[in-house]
Amino acid sequence: MTLFRPDRNPVSSSSRVTRALEGFRASLWVMPTAAVVVTIVVAFVLSLVRPAGTSHWAEPFWPGDASSAAGFLQAVATATMAAATLTFSLTVVALQLASQQFSPRLLREFARDRVTQSVLAILVSTFVAALVGLRGVDADDPLPVLLLGFVQLLALASTIALVFFLGHIVRVLRVDTMMLAVHAETVATMHASYPPIEDHSRDVGPGLPGPAGGSIVGSLSSGFIRTVHWEALVDTARREEVLIRMGVRPGDHVTEGSPVLAVWPVGESTSVDLEALEHAADAAMEFGFERTIEQDVALGFRQLTDIAVKAISPGVNDPVTAAHAVGYCADLLRRLQGRRLGPRRYEDAEGTVRLIAPDRDMRYYLDLVCGPVRRFGRGEPMVLCALLRLLRDAAATARDETQREEIRRQSLLIVDDMSSDLLPADREPVLDLARRVETALAGDVDSAYRDRAGETRSV
Repeated sequence: MTLFRPDRNPVSSSSRVTRALEGFRASLWVMPTAAVVVTIVVAFVLSLVRPAGTSHWAEPFWPGDASSAAGFLQAVATATMAAATLTFSLTVVALQLASQQFSPRLLREFARDRVTQSVLAILVSTFVAALVGLRGVDADDPLPVLLLGFVQLLALASTIALVFFLGHIVRVLRVDTMMLAVHAETVATMHASYPPIEDHSRDVGPGLPGPAGGSIVGSLSSGFIRTVHWEALVDTARREEVLIRMGVRPGDHVTEGSPVLAVWPVGESTSVDLEALEHAADAAMEFGFERTIEQDVALGFRQLTDIAVKAISPGVNDPVTAAHAVGYCADLLRRLQGRRLGPRRYEDAEGTVRLIAPDRDMRYYLDLVCGPVRRFGRGEPMVLCALLRLLRDAAATARDETQREEIRRQSLLIVDDMSSDLLPADREPVLDLARRVETALAGDVDSAYRDRAGETRSV
């Protein structure tokens, strides 16, 4: 199974840069490694400056002798290595907690944390600078006072960074902080991936071929599709004089040989070079062993629903956290209602349609959020009420009848799937919120939200 391979077809340099930057951002070692290299160069240059003992300007950098300088550098190296070990240990604990208590799909978010990367970079830089300084301290030679001053600054920075990191890790380990970070990234991806609902420029109009009847192109790789470079596919379609209809999207898992697109010859072309299109499609799609958020809005919803499902599992039993996760999904769904979902078309420079790309619709996202939480939380009224509050919010801001029908469908599924073991008093709040969803769908938003003491809004 091929997960990573060199490109077989040219992709734009900007796409390669974006891909490389995202890979570096998700790697915990990149920033510390770069910091070590820079520190070695700077420390080596500073170690060359060795003023004579009679130079008064050097005293502020280091007023002591070689023996005290060596002791200082040894103490700094020992302390910073201990601090780096503590930082790494806390990071591992955070990763383990995120995987076991919340969702294994959150691990990538911790690896991308800039604060953790920066603190590790500062600590290892201080350690390396102290080692370089120890190598340059000799009782018979003038001291590298600038290097000693540089190590003092790094030691001070390491102390501040460690204190800041301890406060940061406490904040990051809070589940609400994790959900807020996932929400923010999903909103950014949503705005980059979906145009406003008023934008019809990429709508798929009538008269285009498909979805059946074209020549099938299979995948040359296996794994999750992380990103698709649509412009590269458009260029390929123009060069080969074909129309491409994609069968996959970012976030999908494909296996080698499974169909990923269908093609039709257009214009004067009567044949299709399937081998060339296979390699072009393979180069235009980045595969990996896990999903990433760059073009995959659904991943953000999946991470939040993972937290909700994990929270209502018997081993955790925390329905309040599940309700909070559903609340973040409610805001994301409200934002999705204002974006244009569904398939999109891409044209070449001459205005000829060259690519039709599928995408997820409102039913998919509602099923993604409501389905697993409803099934695992069918016996917990607090969770069911959270889902119905989500649907009431979506009903109050629904843009068209299609959205309203999908909201009504989910509301009926929640009521039908509610556990029969619940007492009538526990069932009534759920049924009341289901009626309020219908009221909002009918247009009476004020009545849908009016209650006695905030019981239909609070968790």
